[in-house]
Amino acid sequence: MVDIKEIKHIRAAPFTLMTSSIHAILAFIAAILVILFFGTIAALIPGVSMFAGFITVLGLSIIILWPLTSFFFNIVYAFILALLYNLLAPRLGGIKLGMEGEVVKSIPVMSFAIILSVIVAILTFLTGLYIGLAGSSVLSLVSGVIPVAANLAADATNVTNATLPTGGMMAAISGIWALFWIIIMPIAMFILTFIAYALFAVFYNIIIPKVGGLKLIFAEAANGFELTNIPVVPAALSISMVMAVLGAIYGLVMGIMTGDVVLAIIWLISYAISWFVMYFIMIALATVFYNFLQPRIGGIKLVLE
Repeated sequence: MVDIKEIKHIRAAPFTLMTSSIHAILAFIAAILVILFFGTIAALIPGVSMFAGFITVLGLSIIILWPLTSFFFNIVYAFILALLYNLLAPRLGGIKLGMEGEVVKSIPVMSFAIILSVIVAILTFLTGLYIGLAGSSVLSLVSGVIPVAANLAADATNVTNATLPTGGMMAAISGIWALFWIIIMPIAMFILTFIAYALFAVFYNIIIPKVGGLKLIFAEAANGFELTNIPVVPAALSISMVMAVLGAIYGLVMGIMTGDVVLAIIWLISYAISWFVMYFIMIALATVFYNFLQPRIGGIKLVLE
């Protein structure tokens, strides 16, 4: 029997610590792969060996800075994510999971898609507010400098004022830039992510009865539940299967947009396979690291009803 559980609240501190730690480890692995890639190129291509010292310094910098940057960035990002979820869940309703024992058998579509897409829209708005205002300020400054520079050039070359640029075009671009990032981008991201999350939930509910679902092992904690373990294979297989379907849809749509049916079929297959492999590896690594870190730093704590 499926029991619907709603995530009413996410404990911000454990969620932030676990999320940022996993991202730091994944960034460390990615940094090692990048160093190995460039090291292989340096060994195989003649003449590149002269840059061995530079590549070594760059490699050491990457292997230190990339994980640290990822850790600190995700501390901020994960904390804001948990904070927004906790503020929105009482108003919009939290994510609901159809649990059958430890297995997530279904994901109610609307509750899953609406709150996540609203969170993405808010994060996009905050990011767009910074980018939009910063870019608009720079463009406004340029629009103000243009007529001054034009007048100085006119005085030096005796050009008539009628032919001088006024900077009006840059001022218009400044307004369009701010409008795009502050208003258009959040709305677009809400629509796109709502569709994406809804499709994920729909296909999860279709596929999971055939392949088995994501397993989440909880233990009672103070005023809630702690996620103590995530079995690796069920998590990686279930999520990567759903992402393979979404990848196939994405490849098909992109191929159809080119007007080439053969290319659409090729992209459908290639995106499905590549997304399956990519997400299987990513989810498998993330769950392995979660299970490794949970006894040491504590797991994610949720309030479920």
